[in-house]
Amino acid sequence: MAGQLKEVRNRITSIRNSQQITKAMKMVSAAKLRRAQDAIIQMRPYAQKLQELLSNIVSSSEGDLGMSLAVERPIEKVLLIVITSDRGLAGAYNSNIIKLAKATMREKYSAQAAKGNVTIWSIGKKGWEHFQKNNFKVTDTYKDIFLQLTFEHVQTAAQAAVKAFENKEFDAVEIIYSQFRNAATQTFTVERFLPIPKVETKAGTAKADFIFEPGKEELVAELMPKILNTQLFKAVLDANASEHGARMTAMDKASDNANELLKSLRLSYNRARQAAITTELTEIVSGAAALQG
Repeated sequence: MAGQLKEVRNRITSIRNSQQITKAMKMVSAAKLRRAQDAIIQMRPYAQKLQELLSNIVSSSEGDLGMSLAVERPIEKVLLIVITSDRGLAGAYNSNIIKLAKATMREKYSAQAAKGNVTIWSIGKKGWEHFQKNNFKVTDTYKDIFLQLTFEHVQTAAQAAVKAFENKEFDAVEIIYSQFRNAATQTFTVERFLPIPKVETKAGTAKADFIFEPGKEELVAELMPKILNTQLFKAVLDANASEHGARMTAMDKASDNANELLKSLRLSYNRARQAAITTELTEIVSGAAALQG
């Protein structure tokens, strides 16, 4: 009985220590989430408007600009930019992104995947570790971007993807990441990066008409790379906020689960302790009765 009580006490101590860690991690994630949330909320309207502008320009141009980044060609080689986190303990956050990447390869690019023509650029160590372990065609060039999350570092990856597309190393580039909604909700999405998607106009609807100054060719050539850099940076900021939100939620649930487990263990401990006391009292009474007899 004494051994059982000691075991329960040790489990209670262990769970209390774990609960302190989960509460501390929740507080750290909450602080980081606030900064990440502010960054993406400020960035998202600007980035979305730029993407909309670029898609409208591409749609309204009848091929007169020679836009190499908007050219649709037969898809033989595909690049997937998969954005995960560097650390775990974020619930199902990373596994959901990895599942979406695999589903995209299986459902959308199965023919290219069968030929080994799907390449993965992983931003975040968790995705890179998984894809490398499972023998996917993955590169580690940009996996450490979150160690120093700046526009310049993300711009390097975006420019490399643009250059590879222009050199026809890839015929399509997709970004797979999680869009931040709130601390408890993320939307896992696949977003076309290249070729630049066109806006489909309904029948009878006039196309957007732009006035270009100083010139159409110069302005579009200047705008395109900058908007694409911003698009990828927005996706990385979205993923960063989603990671902290997912980790904060996961640690909060872990703390709640620890409370429930502590209640159960305390109940078991009290019952075992009462049983031990009852046994000792019974032995004392029995001994006294035997002496009197």
